[in-house]
Amino acid sequence: MFSTNDADIVPNTTFASQDKLPKLPVPPLEDTCRRYLGALEGLQDPEEHARTKEVVKEFLEKEGPGIQQKLIDWAKTQDSYIEEFWYESYLSHSDPVVLALNPFFVLENDPTPNRGSQLPRAASLITASLGFIHDLRAKILEPDFVRSTPLDMDQYTRLFGAARIPTDASCRMEVNSNSHHIVVLRRGQFYWFDVLDAEDRPLLTEREIIRHLQAIIDDASTLSTKDVAQRAVGVLSTENRKIWSKLRSTISSDKHNASCLEIVDRALFIVCLDDGPPMKDDLPQLCSNFLCGTYGLEDGVQVGTCTNRWYDKLQIIICSDGAAGINFEHTGVDGHTVLRFAFGFFSPILDTNLLPRYAADMFTECLMLLARSINPSAPTLFHAQLSPYAKSYKPPRNAKQNVPEMEPIDTTPKKLEWNLTSELRVGIRFAETRISDLICQNDCQALEFKGYGKNFITRHGFSPDAFVQMALQAAYFGLYGRIECVYEPAMTKAFLHGRTEAIRSVQPESIEFTKTFYSEAPASEKAAALRKACERHVKLTKECSQGLGQDRHLYALYCLLQRERRDGSDKPLPAIFSDPGWVVLNTSILSTSNCGNPALRLFGFGPVAAAGFGIGYIIKDDGLSICASSKHLQTRRFLDTLQGFLLDVQRNIIHLHRAANERPSPFVDHSGVLRDARTGRPINGCVLDDDEEDEIALPGYSFFGSGDVEKILGQRKRAEQPYSHIGKVIQMAEY
Repeated sequence: MFSTNDADIVPNTTFASQDKLPKLPVPPLEDTCRRYLGALEGLQDPEEHARTKEVVKEFLEKEGPGIQQKLIDWAKTQDSYIEEFWYESYLSHSDPVVLALNPFFVLENDPTPNRGSQLPRAASLITASLGFIHDLRAKILEPDFVRSTPLDMDQYTRLFGAARIPTDASCRMEVNSNSHHIVVLRRGQFYWFDVLDAEDRPLLTEREIIRHLQAIIDDASTLSTKDVAQRAVGVLSTENRKIWSKLRSTISSDKHNASCLEIVDRALFIVCLDDGPPMKDDLPQLCSNFLCGTYGLEDGVQVGTCTNRWYDKLQIIICSDGAAGINFEHTGVDGHTVLRFAFGFFSPILDTNLLPRYAADMFTECLMLLARSINPSAPTLFHAQLSPYAKSYKPPRNAKQNVPEMEPIDTTPKKLEWNLTSELRVGIRFAETRISDLICQNDCQALEFKGYGKNFITRHGFSPDAFVQMALQAAYFGLYGRIECVYEPAMTKAFLHGRTEAIRSVQPESIEFTKTFYSEAPASEKAAALRKACERHVKLTKECSQGLGQDRHLYALYCLLQRERRDGSDKPLPAIFSDPGWVVLNTSILSTSNCGNPALRLFGFGPVAAAGFGIGYIIKDDGLSICASSKHLQTRRFLDTLQGFLLDVQRNIIHLHRAANERPSPFVDHSGVLRDARTGRPINGCVLDDDEEDEIALPGYSFFGSGDVEKILGQRKRAEQPYSHIGKVIQMAEY
């Protein structure tokens, strides 16, 4: 996959718009407080909400304007007023990053033949990634746009060669922009080899990469199961960050180990070659494998893929049956950036709702690879040419004579041999049992809904994302009988160093929809309430994408006040930050995200609240892919409830559509011929039945006719916690 045609290269393209991007605005404090109250209205009972209103009023009249001005002054000196605080929030996280922070993508199966098995799939992904890296570093990668609006490209500088490093106090991010090698994990053992030269040109062809990976598999297969478990250094990256920091210090105290650690930290990315059983057809196991690895014991020894990971870096994971995906460290990059990388070797694609011009090219690069396997002169998406330092390099026919041959760069795979002290062996042992506990506590399930998707939703005038958000709220209420806080990220990359803003999906309109949907109201009222709730969500999403939310603004104010307190200020925190409403809005029982790309198979992450769900969803043309995870909750039942709602609302919409477009009765003309009332055409003696679609069979419980829930909705939305106001709130571990 190496281009030989550079005629279409535009130099300095990638970051051409960076200096033209506006800064993220600091919203007016009054607007933020109004949005804050609106987000809490449906999550509090009237008494709670009245108290929160008083606290907000006091904040606006007293401390608020002063700290708002300090934030405005701070923003003048920063690229983004939230950026530094946002990094601190991620890097101060002391619990394990696995399950708590790192999301995953499962890629669709490779569309080209002969690339379905593990090694060809891995080699094609590595090759395509190197083309992406070359163009990114050469600054010729096509920049991201939303229609004609350029997006911030800064996150791409932290995608490759980046590592999260634990320290005694917190963590830090290190980025090596000159890294030229990758690290491969097989059965928990570490291997590495160079893949780029000094000018970021690939050193290996796809066929040569396959040979390298096969050599690694052969070497790793010589170890016994017990030896593999005892030497699985990668499992240490699943530990509590403070414990991991101490163990890293122990590793680094040995000079050889320190060199091994540096090779891992500075690698472009990690490739995990799993050796477990096939997973393509086992959706829960497939999702768990990419989220946290699998759990399995043989004679008391861990043999699952959970020991074949390094969670402090970007990981490309390939299962034994060729299923492939990505697990990534979330501090420096958001999902839409990694999504562009994941399919950047197919096309420069982001959210297809935002970038429709890219959607048709989803698998372009894989098809180009297929074309090149047939015709070596076929074009490719990227512009990386095979390095002259590659062993298989052949000068072009028109090259000048008497050009000295280049000494090839050594790309031989090498194994990292760690000197493991008794302390490190004990650390590996207990890290493995701890991650095993976390895996056993986590339930990850998936739903590939085939009933309908974007086409059906938009044909009936709804926003697909808003539709799914309302479905999630309704399904949760259908299972638990209460309304809880929902989070969805909105991209703010139209601003310099933009990340995300929080969409708080529970709004008065969405609550009214749930209330109406679970009542005896006619179908037309239920559909009207759904439409109104979706319209409100669309408006809210647009506001958040413009930086006009409440979460990031209030969090920045909170962080500035905390800094003042750390610097010696004896001023107490304003009551708005100790009010129960602040806790409610920062406890996302439904943490959701729409990856927005129909070319992915699945996408997910762990729950952010102990009593909540982490829900990643993909809206495809004719289906929905939803991955949900939780701790000790009824995850499968939640997805089954969601499926029941989706079928129920589909039947409702179809019946309304049919009623509104009912065909007039046919008539018999003067000569006795039965004719269509609209067209006047003969019906050949029979009346046509307009019911072109069969009645939809609903499995199990139907949401319609579920009884009067006014009393339930009028009660407290959350479970009673009579002692919630007593004691100091402390940070919970994820164990």
